[in-house]
Amino acid sequence: MKKHTLKLTGVISTMMVSTSVVAEVDFHGYMRAGIGISGENGQQVRYESNKVGRLGNEDDLYAEVQLGKEVYNQNGKSFYVDSMVAWLSDGSNDFEGTNTSCELDQNTQDISCDNDAQFAIRQFNVQTEGLIARDPGAVIWAGKRYYQRHDIHITDFYYWDTSGSGAGVENISAGTGKLSLAVLRQDDGDVNVNNLDIRYAEIGLWDEANLELGFNYGFINETDSQKDIGEGVGEDPLMLTAELTMADVVGGLNKVILQYATESYGEQMAGLGAGNSPDANSDDGVDGYRIINWGVMAPSDTWEIGYQLVYARSTFDSKDDHDIFSVVARPMYKWNEYNRTVFEAGWFTEENDNVDSSASKFTIAQAWSAGSSFWARPEIRVYASYIEDYEKDNAFGVGEDSEYNLGVQAEAWW
Repeated sequence: MKKHTLKLTGVISTMMVSTSVVAEVDFHGYMRAGIGISGENGQQVRYESNKVGRLGNEDDLYAEVQLGKEVYNQNGKSFYVDSMVAWLSDGSNDFEGTNTSCELDQNTQDISCDNDAQFAIRQFNVQTEGLIARDPGAVIWAGKRYYQRHDIHITDFYYWDTSGSGAGVENISAGTGKLSLAVLRQDDGDVNVNNLDIRYAEIGLWDEANLELGFNYGFINETDSQKDIGEGVGEDPLMLTAELTMADVVGGLNKVILQYATESYGEQMAGLGAGNSPDANSDDGVDGYRIINWGVMAPSDTWEIGYQLVYARSTFDSKDDHDIFSVVARPMYKWNEYNRTVFEAGWFTEENDNVDSSASKFTIAQAWSAGSSFWARPEIRVYASYIEDYEKDNAFGVGEDSEYNLGVQAEAWW
């Protein structure tokens, strides 16, 4: 009996230690998933969501799971290990794995592959604090990470995102603001490209307003053999960013962003890129800029409104310019703490090398969320969307220039 008691005591002790360790792990993540149908296209369509809005306009299952833990904290010095994995699938069946089946089209000789799900390592890095004696709040880091991403949630538009494998020092006290320095690897195929990222943030201007300035430079680092065959011999791109953040604007916040870029980063201005993934062969003398205004207003206790205004232009030596203007608004009426009705209207017009595009979307959704804030999640929503393409008569099938979506979706972050 005593022998069994000792064994049981050991098991309980092990369980208690394991529970303690698990409890200390930081657990964060994001997910969206649902089901929907369209009028002419079976499963619901996803159409230009970063230009007309994402509400009622997403057809995928996407999830991120982030686990992090402070593994050392002594004498004012800490080491933190962070990780994240992600999954993407179309949500079409029960068991969605990473097995890939491919078929050869005997007529065209094209190979098409069906992937139930994709798995990705999004973050794995070490972050330290307290190693710089004169500035203990500065963070030294290395590894793969989401690096100070800037995005507009209602359109899932990342206008400044240099995430990847790299290293740097951030939040260095410098005058009235914080300086961050990093180099991140962002290859173009087999051509090595490294993005030098310099940011100076938290520059106080007036009450509830601050400025962030950024400089990105893509170093194209081709090998001698790649130069010999003309691969990766384009001009190094650069991007300049200024972001003004104003809090307490009509009860919410407002951001104004100005960006200027050259070469492949310049192409990304009107292409709605994020200042990463450069084209190492781009040598077209490209210049681009964009003006962005987005935020969330709360004109009353029962209404909140998210919005996006984007104008962007890219100019080329060898072809006509690329211009785009997009406006999206997401008003939300709160019936009570957990129940709300959400609307989203979006429209864009675009000209790219003399090809015109224009479309709009309108969505109405009934939603139940964990709180009344615009940002409150998890949220379950039932929605109906109408999409119309003004330039393409066959945008959604032969003779179909409009489409509707009906569906249910869950979205959460924690």
